[in-house]
Amino acid sequence: MSVTFELPSPLEEQLRRELGDLDQLAKEAVLVELYRQAKLTHHELATTLGLSRFATEDLLKRYGVTEDLPTIEEFQEQSAMLRKLLGS
Repeated sequence: MSVTFELPSPLEEQLRRELGDLDQLAKEAVLVELYRQAKLTHHELATTLGLSRFATEDLLKRYGVTEDLPTIEEFQEQSAMLRKLLGS
């Protein structure tokens, strides 16, 4: 699949000088966002980008994506369960 979009030439030239491979950067950004939205698994993200598990973790950290953090609801459920188990 191929996705393209247009940038004004001066902006494209500037970004390519500053950032290097814009095509790869755009691909990473889209795929990481799809991962963030739970549209891709960690394995799918890694495979699509040709990265190892650890390289994928590094990429996600660069994009500020944290994994396996509980939601507030999950935290509250776990806290309630612990209180129940401890009898408090």
